[in-house]
Amino acid sequence: MKLALTPLLAALTCQAVSAFPNLEPSALRPRASNPSILIDPPGFPPLPSAQQAAFQSAVVGLNLSNIQGDILIGMRKKKELFFFFSIDNPTAFKSRLGSDILPLITRTTQILPNATHPPATAVNIAFSQRGLNVLGIRDDLNDTNFKNGQMYNVTATLGDQTSYWEPAFAGHHIHGVFLVASDTIDKVKATLSRIQKISKGSISEVYRIQGHARPGNEQGHEHFGFLDGVSNPAVSGFAVAVPGQATVDPGIILLGESGDTGTRPDWAKDGSFLAFRQLQQRVPEFNKFLVDNALSEPGLNASENAELLGARMVGRWKSGAPIDLTPLKDDPVLAVDHNRNNDFNFTHPDDPNFDFKTNQSYCPFSAHIRKTNPRADIANPFNQHIIRAGIPYGPEVTDAENASNSSSTDPSLERGLAFVSYQSNIGQGFAFLQQVWANNKNEYLYFALRIGEDPIIGVALDGERFASGLDPKNQTRNITFNEDFVVSRGGEYFFSPSISAIQNTLSV
Repeated sequence: MKLALTPLLAALTCQAVSAFPNLEPSALRPRASNPSILIDPPGFPPLPSAQQAAFQSAVVGLNLSNIQGDILIGMRKKKELFFFFSIDNPTAFKSRLGSDILPLITRTTQILPNATHPPATAVNIAFSQRGLNVLGIRDDLNDTNFKNGQMYNVTATLGDQTSYWEPAFAGHHIHGVFLVASDTIDKVKATLSRIQKISKGSISEVYRIQGHARPGNEQGHEHFGFLDGVSNPAVSGFAVAVPGQATVDPGIILLGESGDTGTRPDWAKDGSFLAFRQLQQRVPEFNKFLVDNALSEPGLNASENAELLGARMVGRWKSGAPIDLTPLKDDPVLAVDHNRNNDFNFTHPDDPNFDFKTNQSYCPFSAHIRKTNPRADIANPFNQHIIRAGIPYGPEVTDAENASNSSSTDPSLERGLAFVSYQSNIGQGFAFLQQVWANNKNEYLYFALRIGEDPIIGVALDGERFASGLDPKNQTRNITFNEDFVVSRGGEYFFSPSISAIQNTLSV
C-alpha cells in the first residue's frame, strides 16, 4: 500500500491543532527562522527530518506532537540548563502551568531537522514523585525506583557514596526540573527568566547545572575525550536504524506505547521516566592512569599504548571508532561513517581462531560499551535500552590541573556529565545497566567469567575495583583501579509527562 505523504502530513498537522484547541503551540506560531539548537557531530546516527518522522510515526500510530522534545533526540544540545525547583504554591503553579508554561514546552515535532518553525529555545519539564504528590496526583505510575527516589538505598544499589552528593539531591525538596536548551547561554538565561517571572511565588529554585557541548572538534565528545551517544537505539515509529543500531519498540522508552509492559494510568501515555545524574569526571587522574599503566603492544610507542588502554576501557577510540572493528589503531574515517561505526556485535564469524566466549583480543568483556550494551553477547533481543540525552558541564581542564595530574578542588572548575536517560522502566533501564551490568564483577552474562566492573562508570560494591581483558597480550590479567574516574554527585528520578498530560491532568 502506498501512502500519499503530503495529505498525511496535512492530516497530522490538523490533528495536532485540534487535539489542543485552547493552546497556541509555539511550533504553529509564525516565527523567523532560528539557528539550530542542536549539534550534529560526525558519526552520530542521523536524526530523522520532521517529514520522515511524521511518516514513520503515522505507520505505528505514534503521536510525536504529544511527546516532549528532549526524549527521543539523544545527546545533541548545544547549551542546556537543568533548573531544579520546589513547588511552594501548588494551586498557583498548576494554574500557570496550564495557561503560561505549557505553550513554552517543546514537542518532538518542533525540534527535528526541517521543522517548519524551529524554536529559538527548547523547554521541557519533568516531575519527581514528590512533585506529583504535591500537585495532588495520586495515581501509581508503577515504577518502584521512581516512587522511592534515587536517594533511597543508593549505596547498596548504585554504589554511590552519599558524602559526595550535592546537598540539593540529598534532601527532599526537588519537585521538578526545567530543561532549557538553546544555541547560546544568553537565550537560555532569557527563557529561564521568563519562566521564573511566570512562576513567581509558586516555585523556588533548589539547584541548577549549566551544560554545554565542548568546543571545536571536541563537540559531541565527553570530557575524557570520547565521542559520546553514538549507540543510542532507534525507536520504532521515530527513526530508521543504521546498520548495527538496535531498534526498540516505542514502549521501551515511552509509557503506554507498544512494548511497555507496565500498568499505567491512561494520562501517563507518551511520558517517559528521566534518570538524572551529576557525574563528575576526574580527567587529569584518568589521563595519568593511562600513562602509568600503558599497554605494551608491539609497534606502538608509549603514547599510543596509553591511548590503546583508554580505548579498550571504553570500547571505542576517542574518535568514536569501535575497537571491535579496529582493535589496535584508530580509524577516523570509520569513526565518522554512521553506516559503519555501529555495525558490529562482538562475534567475528569470519575469524576462524575466534572463540566468542573467551577471546577478548578485539573488545574486552569489561569495556564500557560492552558492559552497557552487550549486543550479541545476549542470545535473544533484550529490552534493557535507554535513550541517553545528557550534556557535558564545567570548563576544560586547566594547564595547572594537567601539570599536577589532579583535578582542582575549586568548585567552579568541576567538570563532568549531566547524565540524562529516558526509559519506560527505570529498573529495566538505567538502574539495571548500572547495578546489574556495570557494577557486576563476578559474572559476565552467561560466560561465567570474573571480569570486574565497568572501567569507566562501574563501582566496586565489595573489594577492589578492577577489570580483566584490557591487555590484549594477557587477557586474564586484572588491572586494578585505585581511584574512581567518575564520581556521582547525586541525582533524582523524574517523570517527563506528555503534552496532553500537562494540559488535562497536571494543571487542573
